[in-house]
Amino acid sequence: MIEAATGLVLRTRSLTETSLIVQWLTPSLGRVATVAKGARRPKSPFHGKLDLFYRADFSFSRSRRSELHTLREVGLRDTHPMLRRELAYLRQASYAAALIEQTTEAETPLPGIFDLMNGLLNHLPGRPPQPQAIFAFELRLLVELGLQPDLAESSLKPGTRQLVKAFTESDWPLVSRARLSQEQFDELRNFLHGYLVYHLERIPRGREAALAGALPER
Repeated sequence: MIEAATGLVLRTRSLTETSLIVQWLTPSLGRVATVAKGARRPKSPFHGKLDLFYRADFSFSRSRRSELHTLREVGLRDTHPMLRRELAYLRQASYAAALIEQTTEAETPLPGIFDLMNGLLNHLPGRPPQPQAIFAFELRLLVELGLQPDLAESSLKPGTRQLVKAFTESDWPLVSRARLSQEQFDELRNFLHGYLVYHLERIPRGREAALAGALPER
């Protein structure tokens, strides 16, 4: 059975000397894992089409025995080239992708989470790396997962509560214009770290690296 979808490449890894496993995030099918046979060969039809955070239309043959399907065709829509001009952007996007992989089930529709990740990838290169991008992503993902923090029950200071509300509800350009003091940065970083660990049991490696390259202005 052949199926088609539009998706973002969340992760790739080698399967054999010539083939790749590609993890996709799609709105209608959720996370889908495919084998790109021969993708590492120089003359492969997949050559140059499968890299982190590429957005593409793709088709695959569904396996009857596993959740690892056979990739057939890929048509690129966007390679997000500006992400590769700044290591901090890639660190932030990679942490976001790892958090999605940890918190979602394979092959379950994820339209809201797809839009969230796509929005982050489009937002990041438009300004210097900022911590609020990570905080906003974490908060919005928690909303999608039904785990939104109850601010009334939190110990956050009033100014930090207002930032949480803005990061959760405002569009990305408004998020980027918010200003965090060092105290607010520390408070929000620690609050979300504890909240995520409590609800998810662990946090993917990469959070501190994603925040370290995007410290608030002093």
